Amino acid sequence: MDNAVQDYIDAIDPAYRPLFDRLHHLVLEVYPDAAVVLSYKMPTYEVGRRRLHIGVWRHGVSLYGWGQDRVTDFTARHPQLRTSKGTIQMRPADAAAIPDDELRDLIRAALAT
Repeated sequence: MDNAVQDYIDAIDPAYRPLFDRLHHLVLEVYPDAAVVLSYKMPTYEVGRRRLHIGVWRHGVSLYGWGQDRVTDFTARHPQLRTSKGTIQMRPADAAAIPDDELRDLIRAALAT
């Protein structure tokens, strides 16, 4: 992980850092060889040609990196999450109700080649 990514992580609001850390660790658990770089000013996990961006904003954490069709089951099970084309927004309270196994599946949907 390069210094720019670490600087981004170090600057995350403490209210959102546990959620970011949870997602970060799950990505690296599922894809231990993923490259972690800064792209579009946010941490980006690269596996082959696939990318998953995880950004922290004032609402919580947003995940970017897949077509809507790759996550329809996930978004159907979690209608409380705000979604748009290729984006899922999670507040810490919303994410607390989502088991790690479902987040791992979401990560695979983004990064599976």
